[in-house]
Amino acid sequence: MPAKLKKSYKFALRSSLYITIISGAFVTLLLYLFSIPETAEVYWKVLTVFVLANFLFCFFIIQFRVERFIYKRVKKIYDDVSLLESTSFHQQPITTDMATLTREIEKFAQGKKLEIETLKVRETYRKEFIGNVSHELKTPLFTVQGYILTLLDGAIKDKAIRKKYLQRAAKGVERLIYIVRDLDMITKLEVGDLHLDYEVFNIVEVVENSFDLLEMKAAKKNITLTFDMVYEDPIMVRADKERIQQVVTNLMVNSIKYGKPDGTTEVSIENLIKNKVIVRVTDNGEGIEKQHIPRLFERFFRVDKSGSRKEGGSGLGLSIVKHIMEAHNEKIYVESVFGIGSEFSFTLEKAEEPQNVSAK
Repeated sequence: MPAKLKKSYKFALRSSLYITIISGAFVTLLLYLFSIPETAEVYWKVLTVFVLANFLFCFFIIQFRVERFIYKRVKKIYDDVSLLESTSFHQQPITTDMATLTREIEKFAQGKKLEIETLKVRETYRKEFIGNVSHELKTPLFTVQGYILTLLDGAIKDKAIRKKYLQRAAKGVERLIYIVRDLDMITKLEVGDLHLDYEVFNIVEVVENSFDLLEMKAAKKNITLTFDMVYEDPIMVRADKERIQQVVTNLMVNSIKYGKPDGTTEVSIENLIKNKVIVRVTDNGEGIEKQHIPRLFERFFRVDKSGSRKEGGSGLGLSIVKHIMEAHNEKIYVESVFGIGSEFSFTLEKAEEPQNVSAK
């Protein structure tokens, strides 16, 4: 504490000492020149009192004035650059220690620097996102436009060409609707506008529904959809059944899309802790390189820019999965070894009894 006080009031102490020495020397000189020898002892007592009083007076005046000066000037700097709110400034004692003030300013400057860097990252992400959206929408738009213009140029008279081109244009419109619908869902999830209808259901049944839905898609690459074991008893969880169905389906679609021909997509359901289960979707596909894993759940991010587009999809599947799980206050995990395979897993709240509960 003494060291802190000494450091805090160093300027005022030194200044007071200098003024006291100079003024004391001047008064001493006057006393020496004009004092009467008989009263010298009284004069020296007066001089001692003067020196002490002068030192204390100077110290308090200088300390007060410097504090006010620093407070007003530095406070104005803080206000101008919006580094510090006035309320938090009043919470700390004001001292004449410029090193302390410098540290405070540096601390807030570092905070602002970090904020600026974050904004730059977001700006980069925004530009990349806009570029991705433009690319995803441009392809089907130009496709639809090309077929329609061809028909308008005279191909509409040929019945066979007309039907084929209209069917292809319809597929392009369907892809546009798919992208816009997924974007709308992500936006609603982010702003909390998409309500979840909680109910108790059998997660094994949900996985089986996804198996049936994706059976033909998997068959094209001869990929086997299977459980890790036979689940004879239902495993009841509490969540939004429709959204969890979408999560399971999206993860399995992703597994099939990047899976190797003649491969396997395996689903397992395990108890994690007392009131949680974890659902794992594992494949023996091409895997994901480590540098790509942190960006997997970004909108439109694709590990293989060319190959993945041939597989179709909006490029929003994993992003939707992430947002749905966050809306449930649950976690989504990914582990992958390049060239060996990947595993996506997510947690769900376990329920003991099948009991419909609706919450919005």
